[in-house]
Amino acid sequence: MTKTVSIKKVFSGGLVIVAVGVLVVATHAMRPDQSNAKGWGLPSSQAAIKYSFAPVVKQALPAVVNVYVRTRTRRTKRRNRLSRDPFFRRFFGDSFGVPKERIESSLGSGVIIDARGIVVTNFHVIEGATGDQIKIAMANRKEYQADIILKDKKTDLAVVKIRSDGETFPFLKIANSDNLEVGDLVLAMGNPFGVGQTVTSGIVSALARTGIGGGDAQYFIQTDAAINPGNSGGALIDMNGDLVGINTAIFSKSGGSLGIGFAIPSNMVSLVVNSARNGRSVQRPWFGGNVKKVTPAISEGLQLPKPTGVYINSLGDESPARDAGLRVGDVILSVNSHAITDAKSFRYQFSIKGTGGRAKLKIWRNGRKLTKAVSLIIAPEVPARNEMRVRGNNPFSGALVANLSPALAEEISMSDQSGVVIVGLGRRSFAKRIGLARKDILLQINGTEIESVADLADTLRERQRSWRFTIKRGDNVLSMSLGR
Repeated sequence: MTKTVSIKKVFSGGLVIVAVGVLVVATHAMRPDQSNAKGWGLPSSQAAIKYSFAPVVKQALPAVVNVYVRTRTRRTKRRNRLSRDPFFRRFFGDSFGVPKERIESSLGSGVIIDARGIVVTNFHVIEGATGDQIKIAMANRKEYQADIILKDKKTDLAVVKIRSDGETFPFLKIANSDNLEVGDLVLAMGNPFGVGQTVTSGIVSALARTGIGGGDAQYFIQTDAAINPGNSGGALIDMNGDLVGINTAIFSKSGGSLGIGFAIPSNMVSLVVNSARNGRSVQRPWFGGNVKKVTPAISEGLQLPKPTGVYINSLGDESPARDAGLRVGDVILSVNSHAITDAKSFRYQFSIKGTGGRAKLKIWRNGRKLTKAVSLIIAPEVPARNEMRVRGNNPFSGALVANLSPALAEEISMSDQSGVVIVGLGRRSFAKRIGLARKDILLQINGTEIESVADLADTLRERQRSWRFTIKRGDNVLSMSLGR
């Protein structure tokens, strides 16, 4: 029987999932020279195993908080037909049969990273909440209201600010997650199941895990430290008591324990926090090209010693990548000396520096290695989006369309940089019913090329008895016909 493997977000607002990590300590003796670059080694005696994490926990735990969210939702149950009857309304009131609001609560964790009370948590912990609905509970049980500063769905991170009268708070220093090594000891801190603050221990099982979450910014530290429902947004700390990650997900076949958890690296946290401090949304640098993983076949064709890095298969005409001298066919091996394994690891390493300055890319071209410096600038929003909700008797009715620009392409994770794109669809819209989808690019309608929202609006003004149109979906071009 085949079992489905799934990745679950871990917070107590929904399904309860448990992932138990096991800390395994090697007890065999080692020679004094068997240590890593940090000078750390395995325990050399039975006595050396009798250690305690208490000093690190005592230092870090006060900065780990509980995040409570209470949101109002309205039941979607259809209104009772009897509610329209004056007789029933006379006896039961005007609210008879009307969908009622209910309060939904969720619980997660957060980390204070600034003495002024700036807290980092997961986006999915506070998604849909407003400032008045978020409460922060400290380790000493004191509670505060919090205001949302920034929410970023692509990284699954959010930043909130504790409301206080000039109080100072304990906080964790953000470490450089690129210094982590597989095998390093780490502690996961949070409030699983709402039972109270809890600490679990483990090691870094793997680095640079991709393909775990939905957004292309997802790039994880893997650990066997137990991460449970309610731990989302909690701290993953190193043995110096510094923040190296934000706990966010577990790997599970059926909700049971597999001891595999994932945390967002602290370098990505720094990017989001710096954006919040500057009072803006997360600004990611624009590369201006499309890349794909190098396969054994590609590596053989390019005379690469082994399949590694990412292959550039398209570049924008005025992109930072082209301005830096990169070409289609180049293989990017590393960004700022960090090895690249796939498209997601490239986007992560390229984006965590934020905007300003340059990124050094080591590339492979014509059998030799070169170094190129790419400017870290934000993508331009040219042309303007000019968003329009399509209405009327046409196949696109109910679709929200916009002019595609480098900025919009970065925002919605598209490789195309121009054209008219569908950015949203009404729930019961005609466009959705005939199979149109978000990120579809409208190329042609009844023989007319569509290059802008204005072109689309002009074309749809003409009465038509039948419709023939062409769209681009990913790498495929599709044609459809409706009517006579």
